[in-house]
Amino acid sequence: MRSARALTGLGLATAATLALAACSGGAAPEADIELRMTVWTSNEDHLALFDSIADAYLEDHPEVTEITFDPLPFEDYTTTVTTQIAGGSAPDLAWILENAAPDFVDSGALLPLDEILEADPDYGFDDLSESATALWHDDSGALVAYPFSTSPFVMFANDDLLQQTGLPTSAEMQANGEWNWEALSEAGATVHSATGKAGFVIRDFDYVTWDNLASVWMGWGAAPWSEDGTTCTFDSDEMTEAFEFLHDAAFTTQSMPGPGTTADFFAGEAAFTVTQISRASLLTGDFAWDLLPLPEGPVGGYSMVGQAGIGVLADGPNAEAAAEFLAFFTDPENSQQLAQYFPPPRESQLNVETLAATNPTLTPEQIEDVVIPGIETGVTRPSHTDSAEIGQEVRSALDALWVPDADIPGTLENVCATIDPLLAG
Repeated sequence: MRSARALTGLGLATAATLALAACSGGAAPEADIELRMTVWTSNEDHLALFDSIADAYLEDHPEVTEITFDPLPFEDYTTTVTTQIAGGSAPDLAWILENAAPDFVDSGALLPLDEILEADPDYGFDDLSESATALWHDDSGALVAYPFSTSPFVMFANDDLLQQTGLPTSAEMQANGEWNWEALSEAGATVHSATGKAGFVIRDFDYVTWDNLASVWMGWGAAPWSEDGTTCTFDSDEMTEAFEFLHDAAFTTQSMPGPGTTADFFAGEAAFTVTQISRASLLTGDFAWDLLPLPEGPVGGYSMVGQAGIGVLADGPNAEAAAEFLAFFTDPENSQQLAQYFPPPRESQLNVETLAATNPTLTPEQIEDVVIPGIETGVTRPSHTDSAEIGQEVRSALDALWVPDADIPGTLENVCATIDPLLAG
């Protein structure tokens, strides 16, 4: 486990490391090429699909002898990749999380992809959604990573648990104009009081992954920093109100599990959970459930997406070959295969027919009413350069919130006092 000091140091070094990597350059050898792509999934079905696409590529490209997908632990994924780059063992291709995108994109460490993707008239470069690719363009406008997964955050509801406590189903709440955070929290508190089970769960938050709370605070119109990234806005009125809502849910109404308490929606232990649509595969059919968009907040409806890009490291000895493989890996045919796990950025594939065929757990109505609008309008989670250091400082400063008598405005002011110097650069 990395200490705070090690994480902070690595966060500070990320941009410099990537910039050095970008300057070193490299040309692809003519034969016996071995490609390696780092990924954070160890799911056997995911890896089997990747291998099948790679095998098809190898059949027509004898100059490439091996393509390896290298799973790295998610929690340390970005720091591990940047450490590999610093140590001279950079991968040829890498998945990149949205919160690390500014470091990779702004440093020039990634190879521009436009020319090679546009070279094939069947690739459909213009089919890539403008909103999906927005995070992955450098200052010159070049696309430097392919957004292979754009997955909306949604709300799953356990309708059996709601009805057991005399509450309307989630669809009935929505039809009655009660699909908002206040009404949902009230329902969650009723469920908890009657059954001892959890009301709503922000999956993977666990009082650690603070940026997952953006799926809530966006409903208040809040953001952690200004649009240009130079000024902290954790101390804004909107953010304060959002955290007052969350604190009340955790410590007063208990509609949300408090610190040290866990509840798994997919095991029937909670009435609601915020998570990405890919988690639908965890549903076992043991209870009646539904899928809805994120509840409205005081500013109305909104959508958030988690996103990841695939980039080619510009300094790699096989950069050209890696880019050619990326073009194959993400062409229309393979994008459709990947869509069964990773929502595609292609506008032509954002339809019920494609997504229903690859997501059999979801109904066509859920895909049309929730998934597609969520992808088309979703805003990515917060991102910034030096994301590792900033994220660690925010997490540490927010710890003071998670006690019953927390000074919420004071804590959020302290967050800004801590990270404003980092944002200003």
